[in-house]
Amino acid sequence: MIKFYYHPSPNPAKVALFLEEAGLDYQTMPVDTRKGEQHHEDYLAINPNAKTPALTDGDAVLFDSTAILLYLARKSGKFGFEGTSATDAEGLSWLMFIATGIGPYCGQAVHFKHFAPEPKDYAVNRYSVEAERHWLLIEEKLRGKTFMIGDSYSIVDMSVWGWARAIPFIFGDNAWDQFPNVKRLLDTINGRPAAEKVNALAKQFTFKQEMDEDARAHMFPQNKRLLKS
Repeated sequence: MIKFYYHPSPNPAKVALFLEEAGLDYQTMPVDTRKGEQHHEDYLAINPNAKTPALTDGDAVLFDSTAILLYLARKSGKFGFEGTSATDAEGLSWLMFIATGIGPYCGQAVHFKHFAPEPKDYAVNRYSVEAERHWLLIEEKLRGKTFMIGDSYSIVDMSVWGWARAIPFIFGDNAWDQFPNVKRLLDTINGRPAAEKVNALAKQFTFKQEMDEDARAHMFPQNKRLLKS
């Protein structure tokens, strides 16, 4: 049985969507990051980076959402890129673009905009502008197209979907005016039964919502250095 270590945030959402789309049997293992469960010794044995998601499949232990998606695509033979065709190369490039660009810059934009102490104008500007630039590339890629790669729904679309749901939180309530093609893809995937199950998954568990001092200590442990200075 696959064990899927989950928190209701963008990167775990991608993996949850794949599991549902592929019809794989799995057990959801909730990890409440605002309670610090990602730092527990038993979880660190699975993901030493103390992030979600992670996944175990028998003796296979994986962390990082992109690695998990590639593994599951190969395991199931669905939604992935197996060969060296031009389409496969394009799919892998965009998948890594999301992993190394969209995810990190959006994550930092959210952090500095919503959670960092002042002064933060420089950081908010840098990460927000870079996140916007990355999303505009996705927006252009989707111009006149249903999916990111060719005519097929793939793990690239699932990766876009995971982060696209957070666009209003990243850029503001009017952000969709700038990204209509991304919104169209989001709506298309949200209309699929698998996405409906993923959207309901967070409601099956009770996760801490407050970003209080205890949660900040668990989410941003690097801040301990500031207290010592």
